[in-house]
Amino acid sequence: MKFRLALAAPAILALAACGSADDASTEAEADTVEIPANEALEGIDDAPVIDADATVTTEPSDVDPAEEAAAEAQNIEDAGNNAADTAAEAMDAMDETE
Repeated sequence: MKFRLALAAPAILALAACGSADDASTEAEADTVEIPANEALEGIDDAPVIDADATVTTEPSDVDPAEEAAAEAQNIEDAGNNAADTAAEAMDAMDETE
């Protein structure tokens, strides 16, 4: 038994010494993704420009904020009523198919 242990210990240490500490995270390189992207953009020399039409300026409105809030609340209520009506129609259609 001691003889087997005496032979097994050096064999285990020899096999452990043959391995390497490299793992997949150290072998993966980010430049494999970045280099092709940079190569695709090499011929582009255009610099960004300002588009004056893209800027939106808001002008003050003459509508009373209370009226605007009331109109928004009415729109929300109408949307809720439309959704309820649609759901009721869908339930009726399901009942007809059964």
